[in-house]
Amino acid sequence: MKNVTYILFTIILLVSCSDFQKALKSEDTAEKFKFATDLYEAGKFSKAKRLFDQILPKYRGKPQAEKLTFMHAMALYQMKLYYEASYHFDKFTNIYPQSEKAEEAAFYGAKGFYHISPVYSKEQKETVEAIEKLQLFVNNYPNSKFLSEANTLVKELDFKLEKKAFEIARQYDLIRDYKASIKSFNNFLFQFPGTTLRNEAMFYRLDASYNLAMRSINELKEQRLTDAIAYYKALKKSYPDSEFISDADRMKEELQKELDTFSTKS
Repeated sequence: MKNVTYILFTIILLVSCSDFQKALKSEDTAEKFKFATDLYEAGKFSKAKRLFDQILPKYRGKPQAEKLTFMHAMALYQMKLYYEASYHFDKFTNIYPQSEKAEEAAFYGAKGFYHISPVYSKEQKETVEAIEKLQLFVNNYPNSKFLSEANTLVKELDFKLEKKAFEIARQYDLIRDYKASIKSFNNFLFQFPGTTLRNEAMFYRLDASYNLAMRSINELKEQRLTDAIAYYKALKKSYPDSEFISDADRMKEELQKELDTFSTKS
């Protein structure tokens, strides 16, 4: 029984391949359109795309062009050719702004850039572009069925930018460039006030400030000790039960002890 099934599958596959090759060589544009559409609907996007490439120029300006242009863009998307897909989806929305597929094309055009967005440790140009395109979609289609997904994608991309900025500030701390770390964490907290990394950022800002103050020359030390204690108080006020609070308390005690020596000297 298994052999019969295998033989039937092989025959169907060979016939299908034969039909596809005939379609590629055919001069019948309408037949190609029909066969390509059947392939597309069957999920055979790579083969459908090859036929779409052949017939797209021939349907330019004709009624069938709208459907063909959308299917071509979606085939590219399903093939994970996201740059090309987004380009063709954008082209579709520009040519057919009143199409019933315009909303869907706008969403997948933006989502293509989401897929292109790299890991947070790399340059985030594509991430910024993806956020802009998704936000534009949300603004243009506030009642879209894709709205919830679009907002989720924007949130995920926003976090990637947050993580990038956070890790840059953290790296300055690790290489002992404490002034750059403090500045970067201050910028981070200003730029991303609602970040889920706020607790960690405030602690590592304190950590950098503590190390800077404790290593400073006397002419700079008093002010830096005072600044570090202020960062401690900000962390304690915002996150009294922070997982970092025991380390923060220890730092504060050492900072205060060191600061008290200046009061004694005066």
